[in-house]
Amino acid sequence: MKRLEPEIIDYYNAEVVKMISEKYGYSYMDALRQFVSSKTHEMLENEECGFASFGAGAVFEIWETEKVTGDPRQSVYIRGE
Repeated sequence: MKRLEPEIIDYYNAEVVKMISEKYGYSYMDALRQFVSSKTHEMLENEECGFASFGAGAVFEIWETEKVTGDPRQSVYIRGE
């Protein structure tokens, strides 16, 4: 697995965690824990998955899909619908 550049991961962490915190009322640290421990984040770190081509809003939606379905691959961004 080729890992995405740390600066890019940091960007997504900051943006997506902010969205999680604002929407769900989590503290910054709780939102960060939720995101970093997710399958979505694991896929984001893997450059071969191509998540860097998505905006932060799309990654947030993928994370939300994972929270609801248990599988980030159910997101319309990954399924391509």
